[in-house]
Amino acid sequence: MLKDSYLVGLIGSGIGPSLSPALHEREAARQGLRCLYRLLDLDTIGVPPEAVGELLRAARLLGFDGLNITHPCKRLVVEHLDALDPRAEALGAVNTVVFDGGRAVGHNTDVTGFATAFARGLPDAPLERVVQLGAGGAGAAVAHATLTLGAERVTVVDALPERADGLAAALNRSFGPGRAAAAVPDRLPELLAAADGGGGLVHATPTGMAAHPGLPLPAGLLHPGLWVAEVVYRPLETELLRAARAAGCATLDGGGMAAFQAADAFRLFTGREPDSARMLADLTELTGGAVGAPQ
Repeated sequence: MLKDSYLVGLIGSGIGPSLSPALHEREAARQGLRCLYRLLDLDTIGVPPEAVGELLRAARLLGFDGLNITHPCKRLVVEHLDALDPRAEALGAVNTVVFDGGRAVGHNTDVTGFATAFARGLPDAPLERVVQLGAGGAGAAVAHATLTLGAERVTVVDALPERADGLAAALNRSFGPGRAAAAVPDRLPELLAAADGGGGLVHATPTGMAAHPGLPLPAGLLHPGLWVAEVVYRPLETELLRAARAAGCATLDGGGMAAFQAADAFRLFTGREPDSARMLADLTELTGGAVGAPQ
């Protein structure tokens, strides 16, 4: 049943700079709705990521309508849910939970958010050989999105080999044998060299976030034959994007994914159709940048 007032929130670590509250509350206000969006920051509360189940139960008891889930809880939250939509089940990762009729149902809007942002921002990018850094919850979503967009092959690189192996195996089950592979970081030089002119790099680790500054790989591995797509959006201008542009790469920031996944989550929370272009404009205003535009 549609309501006119909603209480939602975000669980994650180091989420103080998140723009999700502003994005959801602004869109709700434009639609004549009241939306309170609260941050449940693990660092502020002083609990480990494994406490996500307790936070979920507490939010449910307090009358929350739903929650967004971010690093490092997108996989951990799955075991605490009553049901998963097919996309979230295939990914084993959830970024949106809706409390529906006494049940907690998990969804993943990162997939559609990234796919929409990539198609809009890098529409002509070659997708023969894609290298992806990160095999966590966000990594699972963007790899799924990249293959859905038509990538011939995605090689997943992660510091934890078993995590990369697991994601590659899951992707091959969903998309067919040979569409995905796993690799260790030591292979990045050869993988990025092989992608020259026919692919690019997707970055899906927390490195570059306000709480995790730095570069996820040596800048010298970047070259003009690559495009680089970023998932991090706070800050919008990450060190990786600066290094990529300096190397002559076409780039895509993480702002578009953030706005479009928020729009899809808003639809799940409220049952109303969001204006995704308007939410992207909000993000552009809030960050002071040209969000989601290729550079």
